[in-house]
Amino acid sequence: MSDKEYRGCWPTMITPFTDGDKVDFKALRAIVDQYVAWGCEGIFAVCQSSEMFLLSRQEKLDIARAVKDAAAGRVKVIASGHTEDEPAAQVEGLGAMAETGVDAVVLVSNRLAKEAEGEEVFRRSADAIFSQLPGVTFGMYECPYPYRRLLTTEFLADCARSGRMVFLKDVSCSRPVLEERIAAVRGSGLSIFNANTATLLDSLVAGADGYNGVMANFHLDLYVWMYRNFRERPEEARRVSDFLTVAAVIEARAYPVSAKYHFGLTGIPMSLRTRVKDPALLNENARLEVESLVRMERGLRAELGLAG
Repeated sequence: MSDKEYRGCWPTMITPFTDGDKVDFKALRAIVDQYVAWGCEGIFAVCQSSEMFLLSRQEKLDIARAVKDAAAGRVKVIASGHTEDEPAAQVEGLGAMAETGVDAVVLVSNRLAKEAEGEEVFRRSADAIFSQLPGVTFGMYECPYPYRRLLTTEFLADCARSGRMVFLKDVSCSRPVLEERIAAVRGSGLSIFNANTATLLDSLVAGADGYNGVMANFHLDLYVWMYRNFRERPEEARRVSDFLTVAAVIEARAYPVSAKYHFGLTGIPMSLRTRVKDPALLNENARLEVESLVRMERGLRAELGLAG
């Protein structure tokens, strides 16, 4: 396992809403407690799973503070909320996020250059933010919305050498790319977190520092078990990886509505309301699939000797 400061299995925080479309802070605090009970070492708040593109700036800041307060020093909390287009607005929003007290502020790679713009524009935008917010600890997220912009290995290597970033949420979904990135930052304080379940186990073997993906909202404790045991119990870890990979297909079923339904089934009641998906998309068949997943999770936990 990684000995870096940023490591382990980190959930992507969902935002529970009331039926009146307000942030449900009671449910949010209960989710944080569940994450911690499952064994996370950090939480990524105000991210795409949080519906950050549809949150007001005040909501973003309030959520980040609430997650940080609920974590109460038990685990790290990082946050993004980096959705603005204009450079000045980005610096203002990122600076405000840093003032919430989160451990790191996460840049969104596609906010730093338009899809048709090249690496020079991206680098110039990143350097401007780094220089205008010199006291802020940064991470980076290759958010797939509105388009996926993967970082170059050269940029990552430069950030590793300079210490400008401590965290990358990798969404390449590619073993060769992950292996190249892991090699490029080896020996530095820059941690590589894989968001993709299918490549996760192999990336951990190659030296990745952890997992940061949406399926942590369903069964984070199983990811934690694999992370902690993949070296000493490789055959069991592969079996757990196979389960997690197939289970991750449910991400395509109206997420994050499906995650909210799952939380409701497993002890944290909340509305299925979201701002990105109509709850009606989680039809009868999709609900039955989530219910089947809950039963399968329980069976695997019993085999592994996990509580819950």
